[in-house]
Amino acid sequence: MAGSQIMHEPVIEARGVRCSFGNEEILHGVDITLRRGQVTVVLGPSGAGKSTLLRAIAGLEPLTGGIIASPAGELSRPGVTVPPEDRDIGLVVQDFALFPHLTALQNVAFGLKGSDRKEIAQDWLQRIGLAHRGKAYPHELSGGEQQRIALARALARSPSVVLLDEAFSSLDLQLRRELRREAQAMLRATDAAVLLVTHDPEEAMEIADELVVMDAGSIAQSGSPTQLYWQPGSRVVARLLGPVNELPGRCQDGSIATAFGAFPAAEVKDSRKGFALVRPAAVALYPDASSQLRVAEIRFLGSHSRMRASYPNGEEILADMQGRITLSEGDPVGFAIDADRVAVVNDQICDA
Repeated sequence: MAGSQIMHEPVIEARGVRCSFGNEEILHGVDITLRRGQVTVVLGPSGAGKSTLLRAIAGLEPLTGGIIASPAGELSRPGVTVPPEDRDIGLVVQDFALFPHLTALQNVAFGLKGSDRKEIAQDWLQRIGLAHRGKAYPHELSGGEQQRIALARALARSPSVVLLDEAFSSLDLQLRRELRREAQAMLRATDAAVLLVTHDPEEAMEIADELVVMDAGSIAQSGSPTQLYWQPGSRVVARLLGPVNELPGRCQDGSIATAFGAFPAAEVKDSRKGFALVRPAAVALYPDASSQLRVAEIRFLGSHSRMRASYPNGEEILADMQGRITLSEGDPVGFAIDADRVAVVNDQICDA
């Protein structure tokens, strides 16, 4: 128990963080905690403020409000910004930012001190499988090799915090998946607090211990990837994490009535318009000759088929079906929904 508590002790505490560019406020009072041995992922669309938050933690953006602190003391507050090099932070950015005039070995060794700096750098090249590329310059390295070098450089100093800003987004899909698995293993082998910002929901859910969704400069919701995927607190969060059925209905007596059934809605006030949020994976379709619901579209997606079924009035639902599909477009179908995987929300813009 004591070891677990030590592993997850706070390393960075950000409270009420505000950042502005000119007269435009980008971050609106953000709270976030980075813990030792934990990977925190900030997910959001372009313009959500996620990279600004990372840069503020790195000491690259001044605060106009709030505070960022470590166990050693304050790092940022309005009028005070401890320089990045004094923050015990490793940083990996989208373009890797390798020094073009330095070899791979020299890039990894950059920032290390002591007579054993070359040996430490060589050891990291060995760990990432690039010991044979130590004399190569960045322009002689592939994108994947550059990414590994950038990550090794960030970790070689054994920082307390590692920040990754869209670190895999410039790579092609297959290489991105491969390298983030490698990076995840390397990061978890350290006791650093890790913060990754991304706009890729697959990446976010694969890597995160704690997932933070940002929208328009504020935190919309945080929790485990499983919690946010199946129980999003708003339609914004639900959409960011993948396809979702948004079934409108009216809330009354602790439930919401939709065209596809009623669901518990204890948290939503009566007489309010709400939405039952249902992932396609929580929906099953089956043949039903008496049903007015018909298959409108079937799309094969490899691991599953996504089916769209609709009523004559236009109400429709998506279902992800595994295995061999025996249904065809136009077939009448019934449906079943896993009620335990339904989230009901009442977005204020839709209040009655």
